[in-house]
Amino acid sequence: MYEAFFGLREKPFALTPNTEFLVQLAPYQGCLNLLRLALAEGEGFIKVIGEVGTGKTLLCRTVLNLLDKRRFQAAYLPNPCLTPLALRQALAHELHLQDTAELDEHSLLQRINQRLIELAAAGKSTVLLIDEAQALPPRTLESLRLLTNLEGERSKLLQVVLFAQPELDTTLQQEAFRQLRQRITFSYSLRPLDLVDIRRYLQERLAVAGYRGEPLFSEAALRRLARGSGGIPRLLNILANKALMAAFGEGCRQIGAVHVQRAIADTEGAVRGGALRPGLRGLLLCLAALLALLAGSWLALRGWPNVAEWLP
Repeated sequence: MYEAFFGLREKPFALTPNTEFLVQLAPYQGCLNLLRLALAEGEGFIKVIGEVGTGKTLLCRTVLNLLDKRRFQAAYLPNPCLTPLALRQALAHELHLQDTAELDEHSLLQRINQRLIELAAAGKSTVLLIDEAQALPPRTLESLRLLTNLEGERSKLLQVVLFAQPELDTTLQQEAFRQLRQRITFSYSLRPLDLVDIRRYLQERLAVAGYRGEPLFSEAALRRLARGSGGIPRLLNILANKALMAAFGEGCRQIGAVHVQRAIADTEGAVRGGALRPGLRGLLLCLAALLALLAGSWLALRGWPNVAEWLP
């Protein structure tokens, strides 16, 4: 709709995870650096935790693209709502094993183990990346741990990277998963974007989409986007896209705070203005109480009733 108006080749803020639009911000680069180190170590589980919309799927797909195919055999499970048997069948499929549908659990595990040994003998490490890992059923999570018991003489035959929402941490705190907890050798938590991150995020995604020119979002619009999105990239994409549509509808060449405010009003989950942070709210309440007491003392000196006594 607005691409030609703003000189864009494509939409810069689509919700579909597209690795071409990954911006090398500190939270993402820190995560990728840790994953490179952890995969080189070749041990245990790796866990990446992030709230809804923080870019976990995009990072997962980026890792898949970055893995050296000569050194790694990657397996990817985007939907982990599987039984233990279905998990093993999915892994077998990713490892290009044939005729496994009719195998029982023991026979299937033997086939997987043999394939992992073959890959290790060829100098390849096998990495299983699981997106939305918080949805793994408890029995499947335990089955996944048992899969990582497969090991050669020097290292594990299978590494697992879990991309998940914070609910996974809650699950892992259960006593039943204490063994799995101990096997998580590396962990990373994705933080929301700050204002500096958001400015670069918008600029670079616009550049990838073909924009050339003066900053498209005003400073006031950036601040309102930061506040309205809470620093969550998915919300930021939604709000930026709607703000572009609002500006296009008015024929405006730059997005202002008013366009972002309209986007916020039209978006579920956006942070609307007016709410005070808990710490700031408490400080203002304390100041109000102090002023009331001072006013009461001042009036009492002049013979007036203490107005502080009227306060609840």
